[in-house]
Amino acid sequence: MKTKKVALLLVTTMISVSMIMTGCGKTGEGGNGGNSGKSGNPPAESGGNEKPSPSETDDTNKNEKVAIEIMSDGNGTALPENDRIKTILDEKLNIDVKLTLFGGDPANQLNLRMAAADYPDIINVTRLQMQEYARKGLLLDLTPYMDKLDQAKQFIGEDSLKKGMVDGKIYALPKRESFPFHNIWIRKDWLAKLNLEIPTTLDEFLNVAKAFTEQDPDGNGKKDTYGLTGLTINTFDPIFSAFGVGGMDTFYLKNGTLTNSFLDPAMKDALEFIREMIKAGVVDPDLLANSGTQHEKNAFQGKAGMIWNGFPRMTSTASVEEYKAVNQDAEWVQVPALNGPGGQYAGFWDVGSSPGLHVIPKAIEKDPVKLQRVFDLLNYVASPEGNSLVAHGEEGRHWNKENGKIVRTELRAKEVVFMYQLLGRNEMEYLEAGYPKEAIEFSANTPRIEIYNGFLDIPEGYNPADAYRFMEEEIAKFIYGKRPISEYDDFVEKLKGTFKYQLMLDSAEKQLKDLGIVK
Repeated sequence: MKTKKVALLLVTTMISVSMIMTGCGKTGEGGNGGNSGKSGNPPAESGGNEKPSPSETDDTNKNEKVAIEIMSDGNGTALPENDRIKTILDEKLNIDVKLTLFGGDPANQLNLRMAAADYPDIINVTRLQMQEYARKGLLLDLTPYMDKLDQAKQFIGEDSLKKGMVDGKIYALPKRESFPFHNIWIRKDWLAKLNLEIPTTLDEFLNVAKAFTEQDPDGNGKKDTYGLTGLTINTFDPIFSAFGVGGMDTFYLKNGTLTNSFLDPAMKDALEFIREMIKAGVVDPDLLANSGTQHEKNAFQGKAGMIWNGFPRMTSTASVEEYKAVNQDAEWVQVPALNGPGGQYAGFWDVGSSPGLHVIPKAIEKDPVKLQRVFDLLNYVASPEGNSLVAHGEEGRHWNKENGKIVRTELRAKEVVFMYQLLGRNEMEYLEAGYPKEAIEFSANTPRIEIYNGFLDIPEGYNPADAYRFMEEEIAKFIYGKRPISEYDDFVEKLKGTFKYQLMLDSAEKQLKDLGIVK
């Protein structure tokens, strides 16, 4: 949801991780065919998890400039020509930091680096990547080093550290908690033209979508608009949630009982409703093929009147300029969570996930000077001074304080990038400096179905990538009328048997019981 894009649950990371497990494949202002559960044989250099003595880890040569490479996902953001954050970090910590951004095939890029033992020093990973690499002995167990990361630990919060754990050990530092960014956004000016109100129920939503498709809301005399656009099946998250369903492949409590979305009786009703929408022609015909920002282009160019998207993307200066250039009267506003048979929710929120996870390769342990400098960097970006720097930039150059509020300068957009926010930021302060407060609060206060996928490790024998492909293909068939919903139970049985989803169901219940979430 973001867009943070927000975010991050098992189904959104499975495709990414699948390639890592097969050896050549695919890997997240800032959330995916081998055996993901198998630990494999750790490399000979991995050794044990003993913490080196203080004499080995102390940075005895303070004058030595240490190169530190951070590998991260820039979400399409380019590095600035004048990277002021790098300059200041280098000077402050006596390091030479290099930010390497994932390219078009992130997981393959990282997998090749790891396979060649060409390790970056700090790596942004998904939870499934963390689990796979940790069990192969490629990641540093941070548990015995937590006293050296005290500032980072305090900033993140003790409870959040479990989001970076595998088999009871801390392998990643999670970013500080955020909140969902996504809502349905709607063309308010189209509503006014057609004398309609913002929808509050599923039926009203469908009626508005039909009107946007059939009643020429842009007034050009052509039938060239439709009701809803978005990215893939996730576009229907606010529909699933109105039926009380957490979206594809999610685990949540319903009436106090652990429920999986595929086993939720309401899933069939949600699929029927979505099928009706698609049959009525109110959904972007290219929805399943959309990628990147194509759904935004469709919305901003006046092809769709509603979009499932995050407020940072909808309210940024660049986005507003883009859609105003097409139609100066265009106005996008958020839609409240829709009321439906399952309550009033807008999508889901994974309470076990983190906005980001950063790991350190185990090989770095061989260089205690570098390791200490990596710790220094992580602690610094968690300190009040350092976190303000990576979140906002330099006071007086990139921002000023006016009436107690941070006001960004034009230079900030040219010289500051978010990828240095390794452990997150003060979320509300950061967002209010760049986005409308009312949009932030609207999203933050929107009710969501809480899911627990982020707490779950993948059990041995279950291949999430293969299972997810099957889930996505079959759900697409159901909603596009290629397979009757009367065969839904057959789909579930094949998922549980052939694709061993029963292993995931059993493991999830046990893990969540161990965490005290399920009684």
